[in-house]
Amino acid sequence: MYNVMLVDDDYPVIELLSEAISWNELGLNLMGSYENGMSAWEDAKSSPPDILITDIGMPKMNGLELSARIKEVKADVRIAILSCHNEFQYAQQAMRLNVQDYLLKDTLDPEELAQLLRRFKQAMDEEAQKGWERSRMIYLVDESKELRKEQSLKNFIHQPLLSPEKWRHELSEYGILKPGSHCLPVVGHLEDVREIKHRFASNQTLHFALGNVLREVLDQLNPDAVHVLYDAKSSLLLFAYRPGLGSNIYDEAAACLKEVQRTLERVLRIRMSFLIGRGCADPEALKAGLNELLACQHQRFYLEPQEITKLNGALEQKSLNGNPDLFAYYDRASSELRESLLGKKGLCAVRDTVDRWISWIQEKRYAPESVKDWVLKLLLDLKLRLHLLHSLSPAYTADALHKEIMDMDSLNELKSWLHDYLESTLQAMDRGFVGSRRSEVAEACKYVSLRLDQRITLDEVAGCLHLNPSYFSRMFKKETGVTFIEYVTRMKMERAKELLRQTDRTVGEICESLAYDNVSYFSKTFKAYAGVTPVEFRNG
Repeated sequence: MYNVMLVDDDYPVIELLSEAISWNELGLNLMGSYENGMSAWEDAKSSPPDILITDIGMPKMNGLELSARIKEVKADVRIAILSCHNEFQYAQQAMRLNVQDYLLKDTLDPEELAQLLRRFKQAMDEEAQKGWERSRMIYLVDESKELRKEQSLKNFIHQPLLSPEKWRHELSEYGILKPGSHCLPVVGHLEDVREIKHRFASNQTLHFALGNVLREVLDQLNPDAVHVLYDAKSSLLLFAYRPGLGSNIYDEAAACLKEVQRTLERVLRIRMSFLIGRGCADPEALKAGLNELLACQHQRFYLEPQEITKLNGALEQKSLNGNPDLFAYYDRASSELRESLLGKKGLCAVRDTVDRWISWIQEKRYAPESVKDWVLKLLLDLKLRLHLLHSLSPAYTADALHKEIMDMDSLNELKSWLHDYLESTLQAMDRGFVGSRRSEVAEACKYVSLRLDQRITLDEVAGCLHLNPSYFSRMFKKETGVTFIEYVTRMKMERAKELLRQTDRTVGEICESLAYDNVSYFSKTFKAYAGVTPVEFRNG
């Protein structure tokens, strides 16, 4: 809606026009009526109107001076002069100010002014549409240039380098490896990618916002730097420099990257960490350097939040050669995680357990693939065990868990995701244990889940709950519909089924892991529960 300012020292005229014209129906807002040019100008300085309707002869400031001043702050303002004067000198002055119409009060019909206002609005709408289209075309041209630059650099990185000189010429068009200059490549990695994608809704919106902020910062601090969006999670920054001038390009780049981090966090609430490569003098070195940066998944996985550091390939080799097998610690981690989930300390204990193991992994710097496999196995095993408790519905399928975990690029992101996942698991468990079940029954079920590898007796559990065994037995049967011994057997048989499906352990080993002394008795019990022997279950 366009704003209209009405200025006339003749109050009946102001009153007539204010009431006789249906401003809202015309798509206009009468922002104010003024009796002299000075009071109108005071408001127009901070909020200039889109349309000015003014008399000429007024005290303190006449209408022509008011029109001239408003045009200084808003050049495209539409102006209509209302006057009792029909002398040529006034009309001539109005024409110099590019006034759109000159109306005489003596013969003024409000409908005539309404028609003029409709023409004003139509013209402004058309100009706005043309302006939007022009802006849109400029944006599309800029976007097309950026896309061509992105695709060109990706081709340079991933295709064979058959003609270095041809590439040098093409890269120089983007400001990279111009004659006499070298290039320092940097890769920037987005942090908290899941949360960012949720906020920005689409990769296109995220790329547009990210690209605008990065270009603005680089234009101010290092106009020769080139930014290219590589994929949904990472960006490439290429710093041009001339060697041997007494400056340290690494320090200059790091200072620029720190300002990029501050601006991204302030403007977009986005955090980014950076890996700085090695200086390159020619296309061959730059191609190798970019590929090395992009392939360095190990150092990227262990970057601290908003860390800026140089590429160090030796760290990965050292960690691969110096650490024992991560899976040697699997049983211990699985036991601690399960106990923290089923214990009484709740979420704090769970997070403490996660943080302790993640810190240990950070220190040892295991291969990212091994860490992800290890975490996935932990959660699948935990899911299988907890799924037995009151038929809890799993929050994720095995395939969904695998996809989500494997898609994470940093240990810090994995830790944050684990906190959220285990918190939701804990909430699901709490919902499962509540309902009609008494707290003593819930505690008994937790006790069984933690000790499927041991012999469990009714007297033992009743003693832990400080209940009479006979009373506990009746209460458990009433709440669950099965006896306590039947419940323990069912839990152990369900666990046996999962071990038969998910592992290559022998029947004897599974029998022993569930605290059965006799394989024959175990097989008989399993067949009574599942309808087939353990071997038949595994095969079929």
